[in-house]
Amino acid sequence: MKQFLYVVGAIVGLVLIVYLGSLTRNSLQEYNYIGRDVRDTITINGQGEVDVKPDLTTVTLGVTTEGDTVEAIQAENTEKMNSIIARLKEQGIAEDDIKTLNFSVNPRYSWEDGERTEVGYEIRQNVQVKIRDESLTSKILAEAGKLGANQVGGLNFTIDDTSEFEQEARLKAIDDAKDKAQELADELGLNLVRVVSFSEAGGGQPTPMYGMMERSVSADAAMPEPTIETGTQKVTSYVSVTFEVR
Repeated sequence: MKQFLYVVGAIVGLVLIVYLGSLTRNSLQEYNYIGRDVRDTITINGQGEVDVKPDLTTVTLGVTTEGDTVEAIQAENTEKMNSIIARLKEQGIAEDDIKTLNFSVNPRYSWEDGERTEVGYEIRQNVQVKIRDESLTSKILAEAGKLGANQVGGLNFTIDDTSEFEQEARLKAIDDAKDKAQELADELGLNLVRVVSFSEAGGGQPTPMYGMMERSVSADAAMPEPTIETGTQKVTSYVSVTFEVR
């Protein structure tokens, strides 16, 4: 009877040893693969660019008036600026696209023998104008000068809505990444299986272009229309694509 019990105990012990060994092996295998991506992948960067002609011009128009009394120069300044704003609207500029940037009244001084003497006053008023029709830009600048604008500056050429061009640049960037990935896979003797992940870096928005036109003009001078060239701007997309390979 004792011998029988010894045999049964030996068998149970052997089963336990095998079972525990199996658990240990499975645990080690599970540990080895936790957090690991068993797929073979390559990650490629792509870039796409689209040249776009700006469709929105922003310019600042100003009137500066000097004189002996505030009352006199305010009337003159207001008349000129109101005439400019009215002409802008006549040329099709929407009211929402005309914004007053500043209106200031300041004394003017002269210095003689180290003493400051008040000699009059100065009024400055500036408006920012958004021009959505490129063909009007030169005409508006010339008309503003004729009507008394003696400060013109801050020409800024931008793209009003870039979403369509961002998508076009993004597709070009993806195609660029695919071409590079295929070329690399061919060199390594691999096959592209599918896209594992995709990301897009910052970019997209073009850098505004500024024109330097800060100058004083005379309302009585002949005002030919200046030639304004907007050029083109680049809308760019940068992508990173990870491909599974075999």
